[in-house]
Amino acid sequence: MHLKGCSVYQEGAFVPADVLIRDGAVFRILPPNSQVQGVPVFEFDHCLLLPGLIDVHVHLRDPGFSFKETMRTGTMAAAKGGYTTVCPMPNLNPVPDSLEHLNLELERIREEAVIRVLPYAAITVGEKGETLSDLESMGPRCFAFSDDGKGVQSEDRMRMAMRRAMALGKTIVAHCEDESLLRGGYIHDGKYAKEHGHKGICSESEWKQVERDVRLAAETGCKYHVCHVSTKESVEIIRKAKAQGANVSCETAPHYLLLTEDDLQEDGRFKMNPPIREQADREALIQGLLDGTVDMIATDHAPHTREEKSKGLAGSLMGVVGLETALAVLYTGLVKTGKVPMETLIDRMTLAPAKRFGLPCGIYEWARADLCVFDPNEEWTIDPEQFASKGRATPFAGKTVTGRVKMTICGGEIVYSEG
Repeated sequence: MHLKGCSVYQEGAFVPADVLIRDGAVFRILPPNSQVQGVPVFEFDHCLLLPGLIDVHVHLRDPGFSFKETMRTGTMAAAKGGYTTVCPMPNLNPVPDSLEHLNLELERIREEAVIRVLPYAAITVGEKGETLSDLESMGPRCFAFSDDGKGVQSEDRMRMAMRRAMALGKTIVAHCEDESLLRGGYIHDGKYAKEHGHKGICSESEWKQVERDVRLAAETGCKYHVCHVSTKESVEIIRKAKAQGANVSCETAPHYLLLTEDDLQEDGRFKMNPPIREQADREALIQGLLDGTVDMIATDHAPHTREEKSKGLAGSLMGVVGLETALAVLYTGLVKTGKVPMETLIDRMTLAPAKRFGLPCGIYEWARADLCVFDPNEEWTIDPEQFASKGRATPFAGKTVTGRVKMTICGGEIVYSEG
């Protein structure tokens, strides 16, 4: 396979080049407009060739909730968005809290996934926060350990989980939420909640547990990663922890980088956990992205049925989809507006998560051919009815964006091509 006409992302910069793929790998990187005989040629004028995107935080709902998403629809959505590696969270049925349960998910991945899927295993049995799972048996077969969707409330239990994870060489990936501070809230405890009579979720419910966990990570030496950071306080806590030498990292999501409570509508597609917060939080997240405090961007792709998302802000379930729109909305909202360089955005969606979690990534000769062709000039309007995902709830529905994925290649195989 011969890819022509692209600017190739290499070593933090875009370089005009052709790429020849053979046997699942990048075989040669050639001067532009090279002639190669006997292979299929794909012309992509004025496009960017990126490493395949990596998302360390998705919900594929399979097994157990295939009415929301299946392994097939979820990974097809990922491929359509330019992703070649995704890491699904363990809020499944059964929860992967034992090797037997994890093997059920791994079997589904082998049978149906169209890209690389690396699953999490649960920190606690049933994600109930009480008894630690059989981490030792699952360690060799899982990506990392997480109870995403719930914070581990017990400090002693989290400390023990960190010690066991460290002995296994695995990362603890935490949804940070102090449930004692929730008080029935479901959107950010700010101006919109007060003006419209909604119950708010305070920022402290997130950052207080981030503060506890980075202290435990420093104490135990565990490799620790914070999910979907949404508050300015969390960013500052993580910045200080890194400066003090703690082995910590974090992610945020497109909706926290692009939206604030001023964008809220009385619609379930604006409801997620943690919630969209204030302008000061958004600015702190962007600054964290620029200075490396925020290591990476993950979508927290969380599909639900139409009915589950049709009950407004108060009654809908938490979660929005994002795999098919992330690159375009971020390019439009951050790069085109001059807030974030394109090179920084691509790093945080590819090389940075790969480096943190020890995954192969990059476009160089003999590298695994995980690639995304992105047209930075094409305009389109986000229409959830055209999604490959079963989920339809996105706060970006109807938005006109610039930049579109034209092709995704995983392990040298075309897994998505526009049209």
